[in-house]
Amino acid sequence: MTSHKSAQNMKPATAAKKLGVYLEATPAEFQAGPVTRDELAALQADPPAWLVELRAVGPHPRPVVAAKLGVSIAGLSRGGVEEALTTEQIDALLADQPDWLQAERASLVEVRKDEKRIKEQQAARREQSNRRERHAKPIMHPADK
Repeated sequence: MTSHKSAQNMKPATAAKKLGVYLEATPAEFQAGPVTRDELAALQADPPAWLVELRAVGPHPRPVVAAKLGVSIAGLSRGGVEEALTTEQIDALLADQPDWLQAERASLVEVRKDEKRIKEQQAARREQSNRRERHAKPIMHPADK
């Protein structure tokens, strides 16, 4: 008796997210049905022309737009960017540097500084706690005497 591996399928939206592309810009056949892990791996290893073009010129999904602009996804919303943008539109925003973009980029820098500071404080507390545990005298139970 041989065991057959069943192909693991994912929704087209999940596959598009893993590929870093905007689902609505993908070909209809990609959007039509499930994508197997093997198909996804093949797309990643040897991307077809449509995938190469989408990655290069867009439209790009919000996480990619946010990363290219150096802001958070919430920052995009606060700046009024609700739709996918092309590389050309992203480049234009970077060239123009509107007030909202400057503010959101500065805000993200501050958030990352705070996150780093908090992480360092937590690491220092863990280290201090570990030192105390190593140097603590064992407590003897009355029955052990």
